[in-house]
Amino acid sequence: MSLSQTSGALPVESSKSAVSWGPILGGAFAAVGVTLILLLLGSGVGLTMVSPWSGESSSAATVGVTAAIWLVVVQWLSSALGGYLTGRLRTKWAAIHTEEVFFRDTAHGFISWAVATVFVVGFLASSLTSLAGAGASAAGAAVVAAGTAGTAATASSTSALPDLSTSYFTDVLLRPERVSANASRDDGAASAEVSRILLNDAAKGEVPEGDKSYIANIVAARTGLSEADARARVDTVLKQIDDAKVAAQAAADKARKAAATTALIGSISLLIGAFISSAAAALGGRQRDDEEDILLTSRGPLV
Repeated sequence: MSLSQTSGALPVESSKSAVSWGPILGGAFAAVGVTLILLLLGSGVGLTMVSPWSGESSSAATVGVTAAIWLVVVQWLSSALGGYLTGRLRTKWAAIHTEEVFFRDTAHGFISWAVATVFVVGFLASSLTSLAGAGASAAGAAVVAAGTAGTAATASSTSALPDLSTSYFTDVLLRPERVSANASRDDGAASAEVSRILLNDAAKGEVPEGDKSYIANIVAARTGLSEADARARVDTVLKQIDDAKVAAQAAADKARKAAATTALIGSISLLIGAFISSAAAALGGRQRDDEEDILLTSRGPLV
């Protein structure tokens, strides 16, 4: 006979799983419910900070910082509640070492946090997808309307506009040596040509000196300004275009930095939420075991 048969020792492996899905799902659903309630509460408070009236709305920076702080608070509170319930609702593990009980409780809290996080992210993603779909439908309707109007305008004109990729070079080939106010070209044709020049030079990132001189000649011929004043006006407009380009790049860079900061803060908040949920589950499990030990002690030994 083997040693285990003679001594009556318990088998090393248990037939029961170490994962208790009931408490895990219960804690996860509780965390999700608290998250949705707090998000709705935060949305209501946030709407009170925004007003269409001038001077009565908080700044965008204040609203953004407040929203970020509130999302972090929501993550931590829901994680703490879900993890605590997960640890408190599980049944007591008999014949398990204290360190193993602690590990299982923390693992249950982490799994509960992960389930709740995936559910909330899926819910928010579906909501954002619905909003994006509605916006895309509205944009599509606007594009169709604009296309219809553009088709009607094109049909009413004598000929369609040439492709922008070749129209600039065509303009260069047909550009007159001197521009006169009495030229047969109308103001609409001159404006279209100037627009094509600016678009082409904006794509290249610079305005050649020949284009500047030609635009100045068109401005002088159409406005009656002297060549010097027309050139000054052209330089002023080009400076405004460059300033607008720099402002757009600065706004894009600011948005990039804000997105990067949000991602970093969000990841750190999630990591802390996972830790809080695990610690709360360990706390709830220990309190649950202590309460049961006190109850068994108060009853006394069975006779």
